[in-house]
Amino acid sequence: MIILGLTGSIGMGKSATAELFREENVPVYDADAAVHALYEKGGAAVAPVEAAFPGVAVDGAIDRLRLRERVLDNAEAMKRLEAIVHPLAGAAQHDFRQAAREAGAPFVVIDIPLLYETGGWQFCDYVVVVTASAAVQRERVLSRPDMTEKAFESILARQVPDAEKRARADFVIPTEHGFEFARDLVRAIVALMIRKDADDHA
Repeated sequence: MIILGLTGSIGMGKSATAELFREENVPVYDADAAVHALYEKGGAAVAPVEAAFPGVAVDGAIDRLRLRERVLDNAEAMKRLEAIVHPLAGAAQHDFRQAAREAGAPFVVIDIPLLYETGGWQFCDYVVVVTASAAVQRERVLSRPDMTEKAFESILARQVPDAEKRARADFVIPTEHGFEFARDLVRAIVALMIRKDADDHA
């Protein structure tokens, strides 16, 4: 089974592109959704994160805004948080891959925002990077609720620059030309992955 990593900096359209893969019936692992589930009431990360950052849990769930305020611009706090969350998210991803393999999927998409930053690209056969111009990126991100210029700059500082991601990618999907254009590229990648999987098993 081929592992196709999907990544892109904040505001580039990665989540919408992941949805295009889903529309082609490709199993997609969503790292953000996995973390959301860990932070929800009853989630495996609630108790350890609250223990590490007292006061971030509200009604049995992690308040992401409070948590962001505690770790933003604090490298040591961010490392502590990642040490708790990454192993839990890794276990969820392992379960996803196992289920897809048992279902006979020729390939899966692993949607991880920090794929290059965390070294996750090393476990992928190919990587797709979603991109847009810096102006479009900024406009998209700053239109989000609860997003500030300072928070945006802080997030960007932790991410591998877009130009480097594009240079290291196997495939690049620009999203500022509209999603019909992006859909055509997704379909071409899907067809190629299915063909490569068939060749591997020939």
